[in-house]
Amino acid sequence: MTKRHILRFDALAPLQSRKFTVFTFIAKAAEIARIARIERAGRDNDGALQGFQRPQIAGHIREIRDYLEKPNAILPNAIVVAFTGQARLEPAMTPKGRLRQLVIDTSKGPPGWIVDGQQRFTALSELRGRDFEVLVSGFLCETEEELQKQFILVNNTRPLPKALVYELLPKVGDLPPRMSSRSQAALVTEALNYRRGSSLKGLIKQQTNPKGVIRDTVLQRVIMNSLSDGALRLYAGEEKLLLAQGVTIMSEFFHAVQHVFADDWVGKSPKTSRLIHGAGIVALGYVMDFLNSVTGATTRDEFTRGLRLLKGRTAWTEGEWEFGAERRRWNGLQNVPSDIRQLSLHLVQVLKRRLSETDRAA
Repeated sequence: MTKRHILRFDALAPLQSRKFTVFTFIAKAAEIARIARIERAGRDNDGALQGFQRPQIAGHIREIRDYLEKPNAILPNAIVVAFTGQARLEPAMTPKGRLRQLVIDTSKGPPGWIVDGQQRFTALSELRGRDFEVLVSGFLCETEEELQKQFILVNNTRPLPKALVYELLPKVGDLPPRMSSRSQAALVTEALNYRRGSSLKGLIKQQTNPKGVIRDTVLQRVIMNSLSDGALRLYAGEEKLLLAQGVTIMSEFFHAVQHVFADDWVGKSPKTSRLIHGAGIVALGYVMDFLNSVTGATTRDEFTRGLRLLKGRTAWTEGEWEFGAERRRWNGLQNVPSDIRQLSLHLVQVLKRRLSETDRAA
């Protein structure tokens, strides 16, 4: 063992447990790579489980890296590292409070395991031309069994509900593209739910409006689909236009839906009407985009003329859906991709056929 194999860090050591020694220190990605490794879950030749980390998620790592390359990026979340040996705490050079000196021996390779933050660490390792310091929280374990137990406990905390995260997104700028698209959808959803005159005012179920009947995440799917290749595509990335024309188009469309299918809408819930169910709402989004594309509809009256062509071809609250040779009970449709695709195709095909018949009659 030589001095070059010994790394020292100033560390804070809070008193938390009589059994475990816990500490926090500052390190760069290159230093973390010398003291800790990522042990992925797998099986040896005898089938015994080894390691515990999940596979890397390339897209998530890329998003973190792209963010960290920005000059104002911060990473307050600590990377958690556990040691079963080759690491110890010594008194600080100038003892004060909880300050200690963390001494790590790397002569036999990285002695620690990354317990939490593997994606963040990998993103940090891919940074070029920037020395980014991060917080590292560590603890000492006596055995690997205890280490695995702590891994489970550390990673088993309950995450924030996605619906709440999505609701918060519109207040945040400079997001990765994936979250930016969701942010625009959340912004429109918020406007539809709280803007005076909106046909969906108070009807969208959010963390801040639990009495709503249409799930916000479902409506956001409609909006993201439309922003990608539908009636809202011209307003993608244009917040002012999206909140003006985009919200108005959606509100007008659902005004028409409520008028044409009043018996299937008023006083109904997702359990009693597939019109308000996730499958129905997403399928209606494709109807909105189709009518806008083919007929140029943007107002409730224009959407109403198109939606009336579906009368007699739906089974929102009773009867059966007729999908060619297949028949499905009205409540047999679920909020899954295959059912949404089948319902969407059915509604759009009915519209195509009826519009063609109308044109020939004219």
